[in-house]
Amino acid sequence: MPRVKRALMTKKRHNALLSKVRGYRLKNNHVFSRAKNAMMKAWQNAYIGRKLKKRDFRRLWNIRINNAVRPLGMTYSTFIHALSQKGVKIDRKALSNLAIQHPGAFAKIVEFVR
Repeated sequence: MPRVKRALMTKKRHNALLSKVRGYRLKNNHVFSRAKNAMMKAWQNAYIGRKLKKRDFRRLWNIRINNAVRPLGMTYSTFIHALSQKGVKIDRKALSNLAIQHPGAFAKIVEFVR
């Protein structure tokens, strides 16, 4: 059996990882073991961030709907409850966009569910 020298593939793997961590601070962009840990942590934070983004946008939509409904004499919770009672199938993102871009149409929806 021929002898297998592993230096070439290891060097390629290390360089591929180091090219992905350009711009990281301190030793995290040129020391392989630190770079590997930093990249794994970055992937972990990116995964968490994708979940938090959904949560943050839903909170933002709820706040926008609440702020649009208050001058019309309702609260957010009563408005959402009235929507479900009437069987209106509009999601919070669409309601938020309506409240900002088309306040008249949003007011008509509020009057409909009242």
